[in-house]
Amino acid sequence: MDPKQPFGNSNTTDIFGNKNRAKKPREPREPINYRKYWKPILISTLVFFALLIVLTNTYVVKENEYRVVRQFGEVVKVQEDPGIKMKIPFIQSITTIPKYQMTYDVSEAEINTKDKKRILIDNYAVWRVTDPLSMISNAGTIVNAESRMEEFIYSVVRTELGQLDYDEIINDENSSRGSLNDTVTERVNELLNTDQYGIEVVDVRMKRTDLPAENEQAVFTRMISERDSTAQDYLSQGDARKREIEAQADREAQEVIATAKKEAALIEADGEAEAAQIYNESFSKDPEFYELYRSLESYSKTVGEDTVIIMPSDSPYARLLSGNLE
Repeated sequence: MDPKQPFGNSNTTDIFGNKNRAKKPREPREPINYRKYWKPILISTLVFFALLIVLTNTYVVKENEYRVVRQFGEVVKVQEDPGIKMKIPFIQSITTIPKYQMTYDVSEAEINTKDKKRILIDNYAVWRVTDPLSMISNAGTIVNAESRMEEFIYSVVRTELGQLDYDEIINDENSSRGSLNDTVTERVNELLNTDQYGIEVVDVRMKRTDLPAENEQAVFTRMISERDSTAQDYLSQGDARKREIEAQADREAQEVIATAKKEAALIEADGEAEAAQIYNESFSKDPEFYELYRSLESYSKTVGEDTVIIMPSDSPYARLLSGNLE
């Protein structure tokens, strides 16, 4: 440090000859006044929580659903009309029940037919909720409502099929099975309405009808035997019809042949009569020539290569053979 440099001078020189200036002391800052910010912050916070409460307690009702409003677990109302709705915060809760048609696959069940045969029936049901309050009061949940519906379907199907024979159930050409679905649907709805479950079965259909495994082979064997018997009946009927047609054809053929022979005989007789008449007219003009012609015809019929004729030499027949025409 240079002793000549006055004390407190802000300019200094380093060993390289560069001058450094000392920093001036900072001026003190004014304190921040936080009181002017607390009102906007408080208002923003209140608005945020208000919006949060409104959004979390707003719900939308769709066209294909019911919205059930519960207050402390009790149902206070059911919203059916579509739109945006509000509930009371922290007190009310919302649950949803479908309004559209639903399909339920009924469990496979074994029943006995009228003719004491066991079969396995597999059904399905199309159903919907018509009264949410009654459904909640008497069934509680969708699962419980389906369970009760399945019990009624099984009971009605067992009763209705128990009045039919096995062949009537499995035969597609029989009309009883077609009306059975409508009958079961109607009876199940009557039971559901009696107990006021608030649901409606739109349709019950039979998907599959099977035999128990232990009975399948016996039934298949019987069906094959019945089909063979039916086929044999058809073959027998065909053979009988074939013989009938053949007999008819033979009879008609004999009649045609007989008629033809009769007509041929008549024609031949007429021809012979006409030929005889012509012969008579022709030969009557020259009897000697006729006699000669008849003799020659007899020669052609009686004389052959090995024919031996013994007759007098002066007979007319011998004279003709020897060529003596006098």
